[in-house]
Amino acid sequence: MKMSLTELDDDIVRSMAIGAVFSDFGGKVNSIDFHRKDDLLVTASEDDSVRLYDIANAKLLKTTYHKKHGADRICFTHHPSSVICSSRYNLDSTGESLRYLSMYDNRCLRYFKGHKERIVSLCMSPINDSFMSGSMDHSVRIWDLRVNACQGILHLRGRPSVAYDQQGLVFAVAMEGGAIKLFDSRSYDKGPFDTFLVGGDMAEVCDIKFSNDGKSMLLTTTNNNIYVLDAYGGEKRCGYSLEPSPNITIEATFTPDGQYVVSGSGDGTLHAWSINTRNEVATWTSHIGVPSCLKWAPRRAMFVAASSVLTFWIPNTSNADSNPTDTEVGAQSEQPQ
Repeated sequence: MKMSLTELDDDIVRSMAIGAVFSDFGGKVNSIDFHRKDDLLVTASEDDSVRLYDIANAKLLKTTYHKKHGADRICFTHHPSSVICSSRYNLDSTGESLRYLSMYDNRCLRYFKGHKERIVSLCMSPINDSFMSGSMDHSVRIWDLRVNACQGILHLRGRPSVAYDQQGLVFAVAMEGGAIKLFDSRSYDKGPFDTFLVGGDMAEVCDIKFSNDGKSMLLTTTNNNIYVLDAYGGEKRCGYSLEPSPNITIEATFTPDGQYVVSGSGDGTLHAWSINTRNEVATWTSHIGVPSCLKWAPRRAMFVAASSVLTFWIPNTSNADSNPTDTEVGAQSEQPQ
C-alpha cells in the first residue's frame, strides 16, 4: 500500500519508526536530497562518497568517490542520475567549488568556479536549469547548468542560506541578524522585493525551506531554534527551541502537506510538531546520535535522518497489518541494532 500524503495525521506521524538502516559510511553525512519525482535519495558524506538510493525498496544503487574535491552539499538536478555537489578540498587552488556530476557513468559534466570558501547552502530551481549556492565567502551565486560562468552574485553579511519556493518564481536568502530577503527569480538584480526580520533572534540562519504550498517558510538557526514564518507577510506562526548541539547544525523539514515540522535535537531525539495547533505530536529517540541531516520525502509518508548512519523512517503499520507493504522497507539493508 502506498501511503497517500493527504492522509497524514497525528497518529500516522506518531507511528513513524525506523524501517531501514545504512551504517557503512566512513564519516558524517554532510547533506541529503530527494529527487522531486523519482523515488531516489542522494547523500554526500565526509568519506568523500556520493551515494544513490532507491527509497521505495531501501536499496543502495550506486556509490562514487570524489577524493580530489570531497563531497559536501548535494542536490539533484531534474535528471534522476545527475547531481550538483560542492567541494570540500582545493577550493583556493582550483576554485572548482561546484561540480555537475553524472551518477550514471561517474563523470563530471561541468565545473563551476567562483566561491573561495566552503558552500553551506545549495538548491536547484524547480522549474529550469538555474541553481543557487551560498558560501562562507559571504556571497550567493546564481548559476545555470548549461553555462560555466556564474550568472549573478549577491554579496551579503554573514552565513547565507538560500531556497527557492516550489513554483521557482521566488527565492529567499537568509543572512546575519535574522534577516530574510525575498527576490523575484526573473529580476533578482533589482534587489529584494521584501525583507522579513525574525524578531528577537539575531542568530544566523543555517537552513531555510519553503512549504510545498508556498505559504510557509521554515528557518533553523545556529542556536537551535526553529521558526515557521508566513511566507507572504513574514509573521512568526510558531517557534520551537531544541537542545544545543555543539559543532553540528540541525536540519528541520516540513511534511509535504505543510502541516507538520520534524527536526532533530542536540540530545539525540527527534521531534514532530503540528503547525496548526503548535503542539508537539511525537518524540522519538534517533538511535544515531544527533542527526545533521533530516528531510521528508516529497511524495511518500517517509523521512530520512542521518549522522554517520542513515535511517529511513516510515509508518509502523505492523500492529494493524502483518502483510509486507511497499512502505515497509529494509529487506535489503541492515536492521537497526
